[in-house]
Amino acid sequence: MASPDSVFDHVLPLLAEASERAVMPRFRQLREGDVIEKAKDEIVTVADREAEALIERGLLALWPGSRVVGEEACAANPALLQGLDRGVVWLVDPLDGTANFVAGRPVFAVMASLLVEGEAVGAWVLNPVSGERWRAQRGSGCFCDGQRMQVPAERVPLHEARGAVLTRFLPAGLRQQVEAKLGRVGEALPGARCAGVEYPAIITGRQQFAMFYRTLPWDHVPGTLLLQEAGGHVARYDGRAYRAADDGLGLLSAVSEPLWRAVWGALL
Repeated sequence: MASPDSVFDHVLPLLAEASERAVMPRFRQLREGDVIEKAKDEIVTVADREAEALIERGLLALWPGSRVVGEEACAANPALLQGLDRGVVWLVDPLDGTANFVAGRPVFAVMASLLVEGEAVGAWVLNPVSGERWRAQRGSGCFCDGQRMQVPAERVPLHEARGAVLTRFLPAGLRQQVEAKLGRVGEALPGARCAGVEYPAIITGRQQFAMFYRTLPWDHVPGTLLLQEAGGHVARYDGRAYRAADDGLGLLSAVSEPLWRAVWGALL
């Protein structure tokens, strides 16, 4: 019978295969018709769709009776997001950072995560360009390329802290408030438009925090589990824990809880 332990080592190879077959052959090689507008200001490519199909097939074979909720499938059928707190559910983002991919920028990731009765128990993030392979299992730590990862022990003060502040989806009033306060942190970055890059950047110390508003589960479940298992802190703007099945907007992630509170107080 399948279990989180029995499938854990088999997910990254599935992501790598999908990347090798569907994603990287099209990087900077997209042809006319390979990019489709799925909604206003939202694009998808044939690489997204083919990679998702490959990953879904592999995950269902790993755990018969589970179900897969992929970003592209949800675009066609949003009802798939219902019931994330029941049973065994895989979340798949076959190409996180599609806009970067289409523009030829090497900032994208292939991601999956595993929910059991609504709790995130596994996370996998592949960076196809750098080759980095991130994974985390709840209670067992965060690893990159086999090396256990911990957030930096050195505490950076607020006035030196740098981090992504993504204001694109903020309501107008809140966006104006946040943008007026950006000088209170060391450096506010515009964001990479790829959660699969933002969370590892906190773990490795390239930035100390990241502030998001829209929190789609396939984007944020992998990174939040990686960061938590590496010793960082993640919570909604109101302090609640982030859970895939919960309604809500706004998510702040930081290298530590004290810095989380400092950034929250400075910007929100």
